[in-house]
Parts: sequence; C-alpha cells; structure tokens
Amino acid sequence: MSRILAIDYGVRRTGIAVTDSLQIIANGLTTVETKQLLPFLRDYVAREKVELFVVGLPKQTNGRDSDNLPRVRSFVGQLKKALPDIPVEWWDERYTSVMAHQTMLESGIGRKARQNKALVDEISACIILQGYMESRRFRNG
Repeated sequence: MSRILAIDYGVRRTGIAVTDSLQIIANGLTTVETKQLLPFLRDYVAREKVELFVVGLPKQTNGRDSDNLPRVRSFVGQLKKALPDIPVEWWDERYTSVMAHQTMLESGIGRKARQNKALVDEISACIILQGYMESRRFRNG
C-alpha cells in the first residue's frame, strides 16, 4: 500500500504528517518552511509512494473562511499542477492547534518544548490525518 500525507499549511511553516505504508497509524513527519513545501513534497513522493494528500481547511470557529484560506487554495492549485497524479482532499482543521497544545500538555512535554511552534504544526498535521483516517474507517465500515 501507499501512504496518505497530511498538510497543515501555514504562512511561515507547514506541518506534515504521514501514515505508515499500511495506513494504520498517523505519524508526525516534520515541519518545513512553507516556501520550501513544494520542493519537499516532490522529493518525498519521489522516495515514498503517496496515494493522497489531505490538506487542512482553515475555517474560523464560526465556520467562515479564515484569512489563510486564499493562500491555502493557491498552494493546493500549485500542488495539483506539480503532482497531478496524487489527489487532494480537504479536512476541517478547526481546533487542531488547541488539540495539539492539549496533547503536548497531556504527554508531559516541558513548557519550553510546548512553545515550539514547529512542533505544534507537526502535531496539528497529525491530528488532521488521524481525523481523516477515522472518518474514512467509519464511512467504509
């Protein structure tokens, strides 16, 4: 099987998570500078088989589009042109940062590490991917 890769797109940096090859477990992969995201993804899919990109859909808590949504849509357009054989699906990313901070608190990570925004982005991507995978399992029975 191949992997599913999740993207928590940010203005400065982007969190990335990926499944194992059997698509059972979501793992944080890394955080990359957003300006290096497309080259990173091209390199990654050249080494690993990826069947799907799941991109966090940035919405406000009231359901309205966030200020970041136009940038994310632009990136997704570039991604589809750069890697046209890999489909892209959207996943609601509301509350993922809050959930990432809560996960870090519960795991016992120290205060200084919790302030690491790159780690928060990576964990947020993992939460996006886990949510997508759970939804897919529920739909497929």
